[in-house]
Amino acid sequence: MNHDRMRRRRGAARAPLVAGAAAVLLLAGCVAGAEGVAESPVGEFPGGERPDYQLGGPYPPAEDVGIVVRDHREAPEQGRYNVCYLNAFQVDDDGEGHWADALLLLADGAPVIDPDWNEPLLDTSDAGTREKIADVVGAWIDGCAEAGFDAVEFDNLDSYLRSGGALTAEDNLALAGDLVARAHGRGLAAGQKNSAELTKRARSLGFDFAVTEECQHYDECGAFTDAYGASVIEIEYADQPQANLAEACSERGDTISIVRRDRELLPAGAEGHVAQWC
Repeated sequence: MNHDRMRRRRGAARAPLVAGAAAVLLLAGCVAGAEGVAESPVGEFPGGERPDYQLGGPYPPAEDVGIVVRDHREAPEQGRYNVCYLNAFQVDDDGEGHWADALLLLADGAPVIDPDWNEPLLDTSDAGTREKIADVVGAWIDGCAEAGFDAVEFDNLDSYLRSGGALTAEDNLALAGDLVARAHGRGLAAGQKNSAELTKRARSLGFDFAVTEECQHYDECGAFTDAYGASVIEIEYADQPQANLAEACSERGDTISIVRRDRELLPAGAEGHVAQWC
């Protein structure tokens, strides 16, 4: 199910994105498991640990936080399970110039834009273009592994819904499969971001866990827990009813990882920062 909604913010503008040149690796030893789910070569995701979603800027997490999610340009937090955030299907900040051959274009040559975030969409419709995207994102994945992250999260799997019909779910899933293989090849778990309608298919590609925003608010958490069990990070936002957190905790708080954050994902100490758990 898709919803017209503002997603997470990524914080202030970053340095230009640098394209990597490494080729996409095939996933060695990943074979079909029970119910068509690929057996993962990486360690078990610590489902149920308290998560902190720090895309608005890094800060020392609370002592009882076990999972920290940060942008791939930031350093991981020592002693925690660290997830490296990657915008894999759209272009954030000022990196558009590095994607000149991979942008999804309108008939007049203008890029197709995600209206909520003013982000150009990447063109996943062609195998050659997907390879170019995978080279760039693959270099980021390598960087996450070298920095010491445990996992990666691929955002905007649902970009095809904002493409005006130019992209399909199959296009994005084809790229996702390459990225999951690259992550596994570097010893990283791979996380699906949102896209409740794709959970079964994404899980069969080898995704190890999911990150879902506002699944309590939009009544779609079951799609993620059915596919991933306890390996789910649920984020509810503070501009929605407080009851969302209470209900989420009552229904799943003893199983999956749940946090309520301010929509801006501000660092601790900043005015408006919210971080609440079960």
